[in-house]
Amino acid sequence: MRIVATALALALAAVAVPRAQDRTRLVMLGTGTPNADPDRFGPSVAVVVDGVAYLVDMGVGVVRRAAAAERDRGMPGLAADKLTRVFVTHLHSDHTLGFADLILSPWVLERSEPLEVWGPRGLRAMADHLLAAYAEDIRIRRHGGEPRHHDEGLRVVTHAIRPGVVYRDARVRVTAFPVKHGAWPQAFGYTFRTPDRTIVISGDTGPDADIAAQCQRCDILVHEVYSEAGFRNRPPEWQRYHARYHTSSRQLAAIASRARPRLLVLYHQLIWKSTEEDLLKEVRSGYDGQVVSAHDLDVY
Repeated sequence: MRIVATALALALAAVAVPRAQDRTRLVMLGTGTPNADPDRFGPSVAVVVDGVAYLVDMGVGVVRRAAAAERDRGMPGLAADKLTRVFVTHLHSDHTLGFADLILSPWVLERSEPLEVWGPRGLRAMADHLLAAYAEDIRIRRHGGEPRHHDEGLRVVTHAIRPGVVYRDARVRVTAFPVKHGAWPQAFGYTFRTPDRTIVISGDTGPDADIAAQCQRCDILVHEVYSEAGFRNRPPEWQRYHARYHTSSRQLAAIASRARPRLLVLYHQLIWKSTEEDLLKEVRSGYDGQVVSAHDLDVY
């Protein structure tokens, strides 16, 4: 049994470790939820193509997690002054608490380009309110004796999106697709097509989004999940909430069986009093493909 387990672990590691020639890296900056887990920062993922970073979501600690990836994972494209593009799945606080951090910290650290943000309606109002909240900080930094910062580095350009292709350049094409996340009027997942990989990121979603059609044997499917064992111990009112807003391990196994990604990456894991090993067992009981449970700063 130990030999089988070791072989499985080596096989998964071989899938997870990028090859030297890969142009695209997936970096899990934060894999957390609203639960205050000290080992998991707020949800944020970086797709890094030819050294250029494209973020999905901006949970708490996003800039420092990016700095850790720059230093510890050899990702210079995640230096603070290089953080200029982010795609937002929805406006829940755990996915956006790092917005002020992403606006202000890279500006102080010499970002010279605007921060561009794509996502649901409401991003412009959020950005305006955050800039207003920090108006005194901005005034002091501009006129209180600090070396001059680039004005463009503080500017926020927001794009309210609809399903379809929302961004493209020479390295990547980004497609937004709608997902159902409880009462939110707008929530999105994103598909990134690069020269060597297709990566699908679910965002927060119930099981009724058509993730399988977006993946279609994609290279990596990054999907949120909750443990059914942990769910059974939750109070009834929370069970009703989670069943409406999120995807269970059993439901994700069915989605992955239709999608057939080369690698299924679990994130935003709601485990509660269960264990990560149990969560993986639940998914694997209904899905025979490669699956890993991501941790902060994992690279695929």
